[in-house]
Amino acid sequence: MTMLDRTHDVELRSWLASANGHPDFPIQNLPLGVFSPPDGDPRVGVAIGDFIFDVRAAALAGHFVGEAAVAANLCLGATLNELMGAPPSMRKILRAAISSMLAVRSDAEAAIKRAKPRILHDAADCRMHLPARIGGFTDFFAGVHHAVTAGRMLRPASPLLPNYKHVPIAYNSRASTIGVSPARVRRPQGQILQPGATQPVKAPTERFDYEFELGVWIGRANPDGEPIDISRAGDAIFGYCTLNDWSSRDIQRWEAQPLGPFLAKSTATTISPWIITPEALAPFRAPQPKRDAGDPTPLPYLWDEPDQANGALAIDLEILLRTLRMREANAPAERISATDSLNLYWTPAQLVAHHTVNGCVLNPGDIFGTGTISGAEGDSAGCLLEHSLDGEKPLMLGSGEQRRYLEDGDEVTLRAHCRRKGFISIGFGDNRGEVVPAATQ
Repeated sequence: MTMLDRTHDVELRSWLASANGHPDFPIQNLPLGVFSPPDGDPRVGVAIGDFIFDVRAAALAGHFVGEAAVAANLCLGATLNELMGAPPSMRKILRAAISSMLAVRSDAEAAIKRAKPRILHDAADCRMHLPARIGGFTDFFAGVHHAVTAGRMLRPASPLLPNYKHVPIAYNSRASTIGVSPARVRRPQGQILQPGATQPVKAPTERFDYEFELGVWIGRANPDGEPIDISRAGDAIFGYCTLNDWSSRDIQRWEAQPLGPFLAKSTATTISPWIITPEALAPFRAPQPKRDAGDPTPLPYLWDEPDQANGALAIDLEILLRTLRMREANAPAERISATDSLNLYWTPAQLVAHHTVNGCVLNPGDIFGTGTISGAEGDSAGCLLEHSLDGEKPLMLGSGEQRRYLEDGDEVTLRAHCRRKGFISIGFGDNRGEVVPAATQ
């Protein structure tokens, strides 16, 4: 488990003024991503306040020494896969070195300021890219309140299937359609069985939805296919992002039996571009919530007392919606839901341990979705399926509009922040996607 060190110090400040008090990217965060400046190609960077620290430029300029130089040299390409595949110590050494460079009274301050146009880029002028080559995307179903609410719509008497509290449920999703925020997401088309009909039709989805999940990035894992013990599973995690698993509920309802979601989920998945590292999240570790009385104890390969004591994450989550009418009126987005990541029934380490128990290989750059994270109440729903009870109870907006599901022009923003007394708050950056009309064919 990651320990606290000087990079978490509440008194730590950066000589970059915008980092101090920044809602997402103070010096205590230092997330990793891939960006391109206006006149350059994609490269690895670190978010700091309103700027991006160019790791490649700093490395080529000789700002890293010793083991930090070794770690920085893993970031000379256009993705983070090489660093992901290295021992976690390399990521930690890199973080510590960059923290020292950007802290007040740093020996590197003057040199970096002189080279600012090459090493520090205004984030507003840069383009973000996928941070890694993604080989596999697994979508879990670990949000228990989402599972109960959605299950109740299909099976009122027994919303959870018997296996749910024994095993982390998941399916293999589509890596090729993952993109970074901000995104324009075209309304999908597919087969739909309209209410009362006996034959399906091909049509644009009328029940397009978002799902707020956490993304779990895999680092150095099990190239030989050896199961990862639950006590070591956390070490396979490189970091976290927010993840919007766009979903077509009407397509899903028709196609999902018997093998589960397919086209309903493969249109697009939008992730926040910055990877928040386990080191940045160390102050926000929390005990996994106790299971309800009568819940089964997981099999031994899924149970580790230290993981139960400190393996969950306390992250505040909120969903904002801005309709086309709001934008035309220059009105701000409206927060429509708020929940937190402690509503996950399984810890990230349990997801890793289960995924590999059968010998499945996880590679650097693979990503998990946790499944929709919802609270027990309607205003903490992580998707419109729950919020509107599948359209039966429309969401009423301050603009006078209502939503059963997303309409063309709607813009969904997912936000995540970690807050704990005695520590500097950090955030994930906005995850924003706009729904655009379906293709004409």
